[in-house]
Amino acid sequence: MASKLETLNQKAETILYFCLMLKLNFPTYTFRFKNSENKVSIFDEIRKKFIILTPEEWVRQHVVHFLMTEKKYPKSLINVEKVLTVNGLRKRYDVVVFNSDGSIHILVECKAPEVKISQATFDQIARYNMTMQARFLNVTNGLSHFYCQMDFENEKYQFLRSLPDYNK
Repeated sequence: MASKLETLNQKAETILYFCLMLKLNFPTYTFRFKNSENKVSIFDEIRKKFIILTPEEWVRQHVVHFLMTEKKYPKSLINVEKVLTVNGLRKRYDVVVFNSDGSIHILVECKAPEVKISQATFDQIARYNMTMQARFLNVTNGLSHFYCQMDFENEKYQFLRSLPDYNK
């Protein structure tokens, strides 16, 4: 009886947790969740494992689903949370979409919904992109989305309304 009650309590806590999760400015997607040791995790389709759910991870998973579902990028071209070296320091990018030749097409910086997108956020992705050389940048907190196209030749960038769709 006690273990059944614990299971019900865990399920209730999980439901309450997601009722409190902020609705983001993305289409609605279906996610897989699990509750283990009172920690809620979300399944990452790219890393193929459950990841502890934080506000930033909630945004990151929406971005991944947006890229796959709305923009039609294949899972095989998307990478999540890998280490890169910027000015001798180890940093971690949020999401990258590769071109079929292995070059970086899109670099995404995710912030938690309560984090305001600021100049510091743009400076961060610009520093990462000095190393990564992505053609397109996306900065988002799940509520506000900013998209840029880089012009490396003229050392400029242009804001866009959206990211480009996948083009085979």
